[in-house]
Amino acid sequence: MDPSSLNSAELQRLISQEKERAMVNEMVAKLTSACWDKCITGTPGSKFSSSESSCLSNCAQRYMDMSIIIMKRFQSMQ
Repeated sequence: MDPSSLNSAELQRLISQEKERAMVNEMVAKLTSACWDKCITGTPGSKFSSSESSCLSNCAQRYMDMSIIIMKRFQSMQ
C-alpha cells in the first residue's frame, strides 16, 4: 500500500489499528509471562498436567477480567 495515496482519515485509521494491534500483542505477552511463571512450576512435558491447564485457564481469565475493569475505569475518567 502506497502511503502517499492515503488521505488523512485513512492514515489515522491505519495508525489506530496498528496501535490496537500493538496493545493486544503486548497484553498477550504479559499474560503469557505472568501465567506461565505462576502456573508452570517444573519443566514442561509434551502436554500440561490438568492442574497446570486449569491454573493457566483461570489465570488468563482473571487477567482478561482485570484488563477490562481497568479499561472501563480509564474510560470513565475521560
